[in-house]
Amino acid sequence: MAEDYYKVLGLKRNASEAEIQKAYRNLARQFHPDLNPDDKNAKSRFQEVQRAFDVLSDTDKRELYDRYGSSFESMGAGPQGGATWHGTQRPGAGFDEVDLSELLGGRFGDAGGGFSDLFRQFTGGRVSAGGQPKRRGASLKHELTVPFKVAITGGEANLKIQRSSGKTETIAVKIPPGIEDGNKIRLKGQGEKIANGRAGDLIITVHVGPHPCFERRGNHLEVHVPVTLGEAVAGATIDVPTPSGTISLRVPRGCSSGTRLRVKGHGVPAKSGQTGDLYAIQQIMLPATLTDEEREVIRKLNDCHPQNPRSDLEW
Repeated sequence: MAEDYYKVLGLKRNASEAEIQKAYRNLARQFHPDLNPDDKNAKSRFQEVQRAFDVLSDTDKRELYDRYGSSFESMGAGPQGGATWHGTQRPGAGFDEVDLSELLGGRFGDAGGGFSDLFRQFTGGRVSAGGQPKRRGASLKHELTVPFKVAITGGEANLKIQRSSGKTETIAVKIPPGIEDGNKIRLKGQGEKIANGRAGDLIITVHVGPHPCFERRGNHLEVHVPVTLGEAVAGATIDVPTPSGTISLRVPRGCSSGTRLRVKGHGVPAKSGQTGDLYAIQQIMLPATLTDEEREVIRKLNDCHPQNPRSDLEW
Protein backbone atom coordinates (compact mmCIF):
# COMPACT_ATOMS: atom_id res chain seq x y z
CA MET A 1 0.00 0.00 0.00
CA ALA A 2 1.23 3.48 -0.84
CA GLU A 3 2.59 5.53 2.03
CA ASP A 4 0.17 8.11 3.47
CA TYR A 5 2.29 11.14 4.34
CA TYR A 6 -0.41 12.58 6.60
CA LYS A 7 -0.54 9.37 8.65
CA VAL A 8 3.27 9.28 8.82
CA LEU A 9 3.21 12.67 10.55
CA GLY A 10 0.03 11.90 12.51
CA LEU A 11 -1.90 14.74 10.87
CA LYS A 12 -5.30 15.39 9.35
CA ARG A 13 -5.44 16.33 5.67
CA ASN A 14 -6.37 19.93 6.51
CA ALA A 15 -3.36 20.41 8.79
CA SER A 16 -1.83 23.87 8.82
CA GLU A 17 1.79 24.68 7.99
CA ALA A 18 2.52 25.25 11.67
CA GLU A 19 1.04 21.86 12.57
CA ILE A 20 3.16 20.16 9.89
CA GLN A 21 6.34 21.76 11.19
CA LYS A 22 5.50 20.91 14.80
CA ALA A 23 4.77 17.28 13.96
CA TYR A 24 7.98 16.99 11.94
CA ARG A 25 10.06 18.51 14.73
CA ASN A 26 8.69 16.14 17.34
CA LEU A 27 8.95 12.98 15.21
CA ALA A 28 12.35 13.82 13.74
CA ARG A 29 13.68 14.43 17.23
CA GLN A 30 12.12 11.15 18.35
CA PHE A 31 13.57 8.99 15.55
CA HIS A 32 16.85 10.71 14.59
CA PRO A 33 19.47 7.89 14.43
CA ASP A 34 22.01 9.92 16.41
CA LEU A 35 19.54 10.08 19.30
CA ASN A 36 18.62 6.39 18.99
CA PRO A 37 21.90 4.51 18.45
CA ASP A 38 20.41 1.24 19.75
CA ASP A 39 17.26 1.32 17.62
CA LYS A 40 17.85 -0.43 14.28
CA ASN A 41 14.54 0.88 12.90
CA ALA A 42 15.19 4.52 13.77
CA LYS A 43 16.93 5.34 10.50
CA SER A 44 14.15 4.04 8.23
CA ARG A 45 11.45 5.62 10.42
CA PHE A 46 13.28 8.95 10.37
CA GLN A 47 13.59 8.80 6.58
CA GLU A 48 9.82 8.23 6.30
CA VAL A 49 9.19 11.29 8.46
CA GLN A 50 11.66 13.38 6.45
CA ARG A 51 10.13 12.26 3.15
CA ALA A 52 6.61 13.14 4.30
CA PHE A 53 7.72 16.54 5.57
CA ASP A 54 9.52 17.37 2.32
CA VAL A 55 6.26 16.92 0.42
CA LEU A 56 3.70 18.37 2.83
CA SER A 57 5.80 21.44 3.72
CA ASP A 58 6.04 22.43 0.04
CA THR A 59 2.85 24.08 -1.21
CA ASP A 60 3.20 22.88 -4.82
CA LYS A 61 4.17 19.31 -3.92
CA ARG A 62 1.40 19.08 -1.34
CA GLU A 63 -1.20 20.25 -3.85
CA LEU A 64 -0.06 17.59 -6.34
CA TYR A 65 0.00 14.94 -3.62
CA ASP A 66 -3.53 15.83 -2.46
CA ARG A 67 -4.74 15.63 -6.06
CA TYR A 68 -2.94 12.52 -7.34
CA GLY A 69 -1.83 10.68 -4.23
CA SER A 70 1.31 8.53 -4.39
CA SER A 71 1.56 8.95 -8.18
CA PHE A 72 2.03 12.71 -7.91
CA GLU A 73 5.77 12.49 -8.63
CA SER A 74 5.14 11.39 -12.21
CA MET A 75 2.36 13.91 -12.86
CA GLY A 76 4.45 17.10 -12.78
CA ALA A 77 2.64 20.41 -12.77
CA GLY A 78 1.04 20.22 -16.23
CA PRO A 79 0.59 23.19 -18.55
CA GLN A 80 -0.35 25.55 -15.73
CA GLY A 81 3.23 25.66 -14.46
CA GLY A 82 4.43 25.15 -10.92
CA ALA A 83 6.70 22.57 -9.38
CA THR A 84 7.72 19.36 -11.07
CA TRP A 85 9.43 16.61 -9.09
CA HIS A 86 10.66 13.50 -10.86
CA GLY A 87 12.81 10.58 -9.79
CA THR A 88 12.87 8.21 -6.89
CA GLN A 89 15.41 10.00 -4.73
CA ARG A 90 13.92 12.93 -2.90
CA PRO A 91 15.83 16.22 -3.16
CA GLY A 92 15.79 16.85 0.59
CA ALA A 93 18.40 15.93 3.14
CA GLY A 94 19.18 12.47 4.45
CA PHE A 95 19.39 11.86 8.20
CA ASP A 96 23.11 12.63 8.10
CA GLU A 97 22.39 16.06 6.62
CA VAL A 98 19.86 17.13 9.29
CA ASP A 99 21.55 18.99 12.10
CA LEU A 100 20.44 18.04 15.60
CA SER A 101 20.47 21.67 16.69
CA GLU A 102 17.86 22.37 14.03
CA LEU A 103 15.60 19.65 15.43
CA LEU A 104 16.20 20.64 19.04
CA GLY A 105 15.50 24.33 18.76
CA GLY A 106 17.69 25.97 16.12
CA ARG A 107 15.33 25.48 13.18
CA PHE A 108 11.93 26.10 14.74
CA GLY A 109 12.93 27.97 17.89
CA ASP A 110 12.93 26.62 21.44
CA ALA A 111 9.33 26.44 22.54
CA GLY A 112 10.31 25.93 26.15
CA GLY A 113 10.02 22.17 25.94
CA GLY A 114 13.51 21.49 27.25
CA PHE A 115 15.14 21.19 23.81
CA SER A 116 18.27 23.02 24.96
CA ASP A 117 18.81 20.64 27.86
CA LEU A 118 18.30 17.62 25.63
CA PHE A 119 20.62 19.05 22.98
CA ARG A 120 23.30 19.61 25.63
CA GLN A 121 23.22 15.88 26.48
CA PHE A 122 24.07 14.90 22.92
CA THR A 123 26.53 17.68 22.09
CA GLY A 124 28.76 17.64 25.12
CA GLY A 125 27.56 21.02 26.33
CA ARG A 126 28.14 23.01 23.13
CA VAL A 127 25.43 25.52 24.05
CA SER A 128 25.67 29.29 24.14
CA ALA A 129 25.56 31.32 27.35
CA GLY A 130 21.89 32.11 26.77
CA GLY A 131 20.94 28.44 26.97
CA GLN A 132 20.32 28.08 23.23
CA PRO A 133 22.39 25.92 20.87
CA LYS A 134 25.24 27.85 19.31
CA ARG A 135 24.54 29.41 15.96
CA ARG A 136 25.86 27.41 13.06
CA GLY A 137 27.49 28.67 9.90
CA ALA A 138 26.08 27.77 6.52
CA SER A 139 26.89 24.35 5.06
CA LEU A 140 28.61 24.41 1.68
CA LYS A 141 27.83 22.00 -1.15
CA HIS A 142 30.41 21.16 -3.80
CA GLU A 143 30.94 18.51 -6.45
CA LEU A 144 34.17 16.61 -7.00
CA THR A 145 35.18 14.26 -9.80
CA VAL A 146 37.75 11.62 -8.89
CA PRO A 147 39.61 9.18 -11.18
CA PHE A 148 38.16 5.69 -11.56
CA LYS A 149 41.20 4.13 -9.87
CA VAL A 150 40.87 6.36 -6.81
CA ALA A 151 37.17 5.52 -6.48
CA ILE A 152 38.00 1.80 -6.42
CA THR A 153 41.10 1.70 -4.23
CA GLY A 154 40.62 4.90 -2.22
CA GLY A 155 42.99 7.81 -1.92
CA GLU A 156 42.99 11.56 -1.58
CA ALA A 157 41.79 14.41 -3.77
CA ASN A 158 42.10 18.17 -3.50
CA LEU A 159 39.07 20.44 -3.66
CA LYS A 160 39.26 24.20 -4.14
CA ILE A 161 36.46 26.15 -2.52
CA GLN A 162 35.79 29.87 -2.38
CA ARG A 163 34.69 31.32 0.92
CA SER A 164 32.10 34.06 1.23
CA SER A 165 35.01 36.37 2.02
CA GLY A 166 36.36 35.73 -1.48
CA LYS A 167 39.31 33.71 -0.23
CA THR A 168 40.07 30.50 -2.12
CA GLU A 169 41.04 27.50 -0.02
CA THR A 170 42.30 24.05 -0.97
CA ILE A 171 40.98 21.16 1.13
CA ALA A 172 42.32 17.61 1.08
CA VAL A 173 39.48 15.09 0.84
CA LYS A 174 39.96 11.43 1.78
CA ILE A 175 38.19 9.14 -0.70
CA PRO A 176 37.13 5.80 0.84
CA PRO A 177 37.67 2.64 -1.24
CA GLY A 178 34.67 1.58 -3.29
CA ILE A 179 32.88 4.94 -3.29
CA GLU A 180 30.15 5.12 -5.95
CA ASP A 181 29.17 7.91 -8.30
CA GLY A 182 26.73 10.23 -6.52
CA ASN A 183 27.83 9.32 -2.99
CA LYS A 184 28.28 12.20 -0.57
CA ILE A 185 31.13 12.96 1.81
CA ARG A 186 30.50 15.29 4.76
CA LEU A 187 33.42 17.21 6.28
CA LYS A 188 32.37 18.49 9.68
CA GLY A 189 33.27 22.10 10.41
CA GLN A 190 34.63 22.81 6.92
CA GLY A 191 31.70 25.00 5.89
CA GLU A 192 31.20 28.70 6.51
CA LYS A 193 32.45 30.06 9.83
CA ILE A 194 30.31 32.35 11.97
CA ALA A 195 31.14 34.67 14.83
CA ASN A 196 30.32 33.27 18.27
CA GLY A 197 29.13 30.04 16.69
CA ARG A 198 30.34 26.87 15.11
CA ALA A 199 31.27 26.37 11.49
CA GLY A 200 28.92 24.62 9.08
CA ASP A 201 29.81 21.48 7.16
CA LEU A 202 31.15 20.87 3.68
CA ILE A 203 29.01 18.38 1.77
CA ILE A 204 30.75 16.95 -1.30
CA THR A 205 28.95 15.02 -4.02
CA VAL A 206 31.47 12.64 -5.61
CA HIS A 207 31.46 11.80 -9.31
CA VAL A 208 33.63 9.03 -10.74
CA GLY A 209 35.49 9.50 -13.99
CA PRO A 210 35.54 6.76 -16.65
CA HIS A 211 38.33 4.23 -17.18
CA PRO A 212 39.57 3.38 -20.69
CA CYS A 213 39.45 -0.39 -20.04
CA PHE A 214 37.51 -1.21 -16.87
CA GLU A 215 33.81 -0.85 -16.08
CA ARG A 216 32.06 -1.20 -12.75
CA ARG A 217 28.98 -3.37 -12.23
CA GLY A 218 27.94 -3.01 -8.60
CA ASN A 219 30.90 -4.40 -6.64
CA HIS A 220 32.26 -6.26 -9.65
CA LEU A 221 34.65 -5.07 -12.35
CA GLU A 222 34.68 -6.00 -16.02
CA VAL A 223 37.60 -5.74 -18.42
CA HIS A 224 37.90 -6.81 -22.06
CA VAL A 225 41.16 -8.72 -22.47
CA PRO A 226 42.57 -9.06 -26.00
CA VAL A 227 44.00 -12.48 -26.84
CA THR A 228 45.61 -13.69 -30.05
CA LEU A 229 44.07 -16.35 -32.25
CA GLY A 230 46.85 -18.75 -31.22
CA GLU A 231 46.28 -18.10 -27.50
CA ALA A 232 42.55 -18.72 -27.91
CA VAL A 233 43.07 -21.95 -29.86
CA ALA A 234 45.88 -23.51 -27.82
CA GLY A 235 45.27 -21.87 -24.45
CA ALA A 236 47.74 -19.61 -22.68
CA THR A 237 48.68 -17.86 -19.45
CA ILE A 238 48.48 -14.10 -19.76
CA ASP A 239 49.07 -11.11 -17.48
CA VAL A 240 46.03 -9.03 -16.50
CA PRO A 241 46.16 -5.82 -14.40
CA THR A 242 43.81 -5.57 -11.41
CA PRO A 243 43.29 -2.98 -8.62
CA SER A 244 45.48 -5.09 -6.34
CA GLY A 245 48.26 -5.71 -8.89
CA THR A 246 48.97 -7.76 -12.00
CA ILE A 247 47.85 -11.38 -11.94
CA SER A 248 48.44 -14.40 -14.19
CA LEU A 249 45.24 -15.58 -15.85
CA ARG A 250 44.82 -18.94 -17.53
CA VAL A 251 43.00 -18.72 -20.87
CA PRO A 252 41.43 -22.14 -21.52
CA ARG A 253 42.07 -23.95 -24.80
CA GLY A 254 39.44 -23.21 -27.45
CA CYS A 255 38.28 -20.00 -25.76
CA SER A 256 35.86 -17.90 -27.83
CA SER A 257 35.41 -14.13 -27.83
CA GLY A 258 32.99 -13.08 -25.11
CA THR A 259 33.99 -15.84 -22.71
CA ARG A 260 33.92 -14.43 -19.15
CA LEU A 261 36.67 -15.61 -16.83
CA ARG A 262 36.00 -14.89 -13.16
CA VAL A 263 38.79 -13.77 -10.86
CA LYS A 264 37.41 -13.92 -7.33
CA GLY A 265 38.16 -11.10 -4.89
CA HIS A 266 39.75 -8.70 -7.38
CA GLY A 267 36.80 -6.34 -7.79
CA VAL A 268 35.51 -3.42 -5.70
CA PRO A 269 35.94 -3.29 -1.90
CA ALA A 270 32.57 -3.29 -0.11
CA LYS A 271 31.55 -1.91 3.29
CA SER A 272 30.69 -5.44 4.37
CA GLY A 273 34.36 -6.33 4.06
CA GLN A 274 33.82 -8.60 1.07
CA THR A 275 35.48 -7.54 -2.18
CA GLY A 276 33.68 -8.11 -5.46
CA ASP A 277 35.05 -10.11 -8.38
CA LEU A 278 36.80 -9.26 -11.63
CA TYR A 279 35.40 -10.62 -14.89
CA ALA A 280 37.91 -10.82 -17.73
CA ILE A 281 36.02 -10.94 -21.03
CA GLN A 282 38.03 -12.54 -23.81
CA GLN A 283 38.36 -10.66 -27.09
CA ILE A 284 40.11 -12.53 -29.91
CA MET A 285 42.25 -10.28 -32.07
CA LEU A 286 43.11 -11.44 -35.58
CA PRO A 287 46.44 -10.44 -37.12
CA ALA A 288 46.33 -7.09 -38.90
CA THR A 289 47.50 -8.73 -42.15
CA LEU A 290 47.05 -12.27 -43.46
CA THR A 291 48.54 -13.86 -46.57
CA ASP A 292 46.37 -15.72 -49.07
CA GLU A 293 47.87 -19.00 -47.85
CA GLU A 294 46.98 -18.19 -44.25
CA ARG A 295 43.43 -17.28 -45.18
CA GLU A 296 43.11 -20.58 -47.05
CA VAL A 297 44.22 -22.48 -43.95
CA ILE A 298 41.56 -20.72 -41.86
CA ARG A 299 38.92 -21.38 -44.54
CA LYS A 300 39.73 -25.09 -44.56
CA LEU A 301 39.59 -25.17 -40.77
CA ASN A 302 36.19 -23.51 -40.89
CA ASP A 303 34.96 -26.08 -43.41
CA CYS A 304 36.06 -28.87 -41.11
CA HIS A 305 33.92 -27.49 -38.26
CA PRO A 306 30.71 -26.13 -39.79
CA GLN A 307 28.50 -24.21 -37.37
CA ASN A 308 26.03 -21.33 -37.21
CA PRO A 309 27.22 -19.05 -34.36
CA ARG A 310 24.19 -16.78 -34.92
CA SER A 311 21.52 -19.44 -34.45
CA ASP A 312 20.32 -17.87 -31.18
CA LEU A 313 20.46 -14.31 -32.47
CA GLU A 314 16.98 -12.77 -32.54
CA TRP A 315 15.19 -9.47 -32.05
